[in-house]
Parts: sequence; C-alpha cells; structure tokens
Amino acid sequence: MKNFLIITVLAFIGFNSAIAQTAKMEFKTETLDFGEIKKGSDGTRVFEFKNTGDIDLIIKEVTSSCGCTIPKKPKDPIKPGKTGEIEVKYDTNRVGPIRKTVTVYSNSDEPTKALKIKGRVLDTEAPNK
Repeated sequence: MKNFLIITVLAFIGFNSAIAQTAKMEFKTETLDFGEIKKGSDGTRVFEFKNTGDIDLIIKEVTSSCGCTIPKKPKDPIKPGKTGEIEVKYDTNRVGPIRKTVTVYSNSDEPTKALKIKGRVLDTEAPNK
C-alpha cells in the first residue's frame, strides 16, 4: 500500500510538470545597432519579439541603464503566437558612442531579459580634422 501511495504521488507530480504552461519571449535580435547617426536625428528603434509560449505574455516593466534612453513597453498582454514591440528612444543630442542596456521584466520563462543598443552619434557641426 505504501509503494502504491508513493507511485501515485510521483505520477501526479510528473503529470503536473508535463502540462505546466509558460509565456516565452523570442526576440528577432537582442542587440539593436544604430550604426553611425547624425546628432539630432531620429533615435527611435524597435525590438520585435514573439510569444512562443502557451499563455499570455505580460511585460511588467522595461527600464534603461540611463536617462538618455527611454523604453516603451506594450500596454496589453501578448497572446501566444502573436508579436509585440518594445520601442526605445535614444537622445541623439548626446554625441559619442552608444552602449546602453534595456532590461525587460515579464512573466516569461526568462523573467528578466537584458537587451542592448549600440552605435555612435556623430557631431555634424564639429570642424573636420
């Protein structure tokens, strides 16, 4: 009887593990390369992703490593199989290299995801050397 009870409990645990449902974010790219852009140009880019899980994906928060980068998260949950976007706006009045991190917090199987932006803002008003 004791063995039967142990087997039943283990089978129940295994069955519940097999049907566990999760949300999963799959990004087209985890690094956005702005390349070389002019000072004052459009600094808005988009990270595209798909929910490849089997429950709604909820983006709880998106933060950046500095105030020069403003991320915008989706307002609504992303249904399984559907795509979403995280918009990132960089202040292109700051001349020099771009090396920033955007962190996404969600209910995904990977609840914290670090994304990168990179590039260089050129000062078009500076004299040539």
